Amino acid sequence: MTRCSSPAARRYARRLFVAMAAYLVTLVLAVAFVRDGGVTGPLAWLLALLPGLSVASIFWIIGRLLVEETDEYLRMLLVRQALFASGFALSVATLWGFLDTFGLVPRLPAFYLAVLWFLGLGLGNCWTWLSDRDTGRSP
Repeated sequence: MTRCSSPAARRYARRLFVAMAAYLVTLVLAVAFVRDGGVTGPLAWLLALLPGLSVASIFWIIGRLLVEETDEYLRMLLVRQALFASGFALSVATLWGFLDTFGLVPRLPAFYLAVLWFLGLGLGNCWTWLSDRDTGRSP
């Protein structure tokens, strides 16, 4: 989302690294033990939810970056990227939902909405870079 130039951005990078490591570990555990039927009941539910909680923590981490960033211009760029990501993800999900309703596309798991949001965040970063490049400013 931003370069590691401010203390808030450095904390963001550290938190993101921990969350992504937790995501990878919990995803491997869930696939290894839940998908193969080795674990059932409440423990299976917990193991299946842990990767999603790791992804949810990333949304919290991005929110913390917005709160902790003291540079108003950088904060505005982050908000612009998040708004772009939200509009992109919700638009694609809505269009896909209508196509799914009429049986024109395959049904997808709901967690793909987060994937779309993160893709939109990257596209929003590109859009911000391109629009600021045209004005002579650089983030």
